[in-house]
Amino acid sequence: MGTANKEYQSQLRAVAELMLAVSGESVSMMKRSAPAEALKLKRQDEWGIYLEFLKIMFNVTDRLSALHIPIKDQLDFMNGLEDAVASQLKAVLEPAFGNNADQMEILLTIGNAVAESRETYEKYKFLITEDSKTKQEMFQTFSERVAELIGAPQNGQVIAAATLCASAIIPAINAVLQGQAPPSSAPSTPVQQSATASGNGEPVKKGPTGQDIKLVSLMSTVTGEEVETRWGLHPRFRQDLSPSELQQLTKLLNRVSKILGERYAAVAFSEEWSSWHKAGHA
Repeated sequence: MGTANKEYQSQLRAVAELMLAVSGESVSMMKRSAPAEALKLKRQDEWGIYLEFLKIMFNVTDRLSALHIPIKDQLDFMNGLEDAVASQLKAVLEPAFGNNADQMEILLTIGNAVAESRETYEKYKFLITEDSKTKQEMFQTFSERVAELIGAPQNGQVIAAATLCASAIIPAINAVLQGQAPPSSAPSTPVQQSATASGNGEPVKKGPTGQDIKLVSLMSTVTGEEVETRWGLHPRFRQDLSPSELQQLTKLLNRVSKILGERYAAVAFSEEWSSWHKAGHA
């Protein structure tokens, strides 16, 4: 790692975390915006949408870094960001793929995403911190690409949601590059969470927007007659766990996934839950 990247190591890690977190939540939001098309998506299709969000975020970060990182360090900073995203992405994929998550393949994938990002978005010339017609055109191009990938071209709801998700990260990354904590409203804007009940049956009181962090995610999906249940950990949370704690948590979450997956499979295809089954997720 170069001297510049050592100096900006904390910022690189924080920006990479934001990019991965927002990209993951954005895919979920796109699927909610086009539920009929979402039912037809394969895992590879979702991966393509995920990478499309990473591409726009690499471009946004590159533009913002020009405002805060010295010119002599900027190239090393962006190269370091590629490495940071690839490293954290491998950590995110490990719960699903274990040691089969090939680091070199991930590096190549991220490298290709950055190259495609430059080819697609660098031609738009504008100041990222100001609103302009050119800036709107770039985000419109991005959102239409996402709508095309999800199978809903020209879908206004998908295009608006994609623009919201991508633009919401700008103040968060800007704050990180300034050495501040990300503003509370930015990374959580695209995240939609339903109210849940606490142990005493009363609704959980929501704190200020953006102060809730999803440490563990668990989801069941249905494709045709096949039900899949999977879980994942926030990369920073995973890093904070000792090997024994991670082993215990893995065992527990595998058990929870089995229980919930079996329950979902038992009711998902019943007549009573037909409308829920059409939603494609639990």
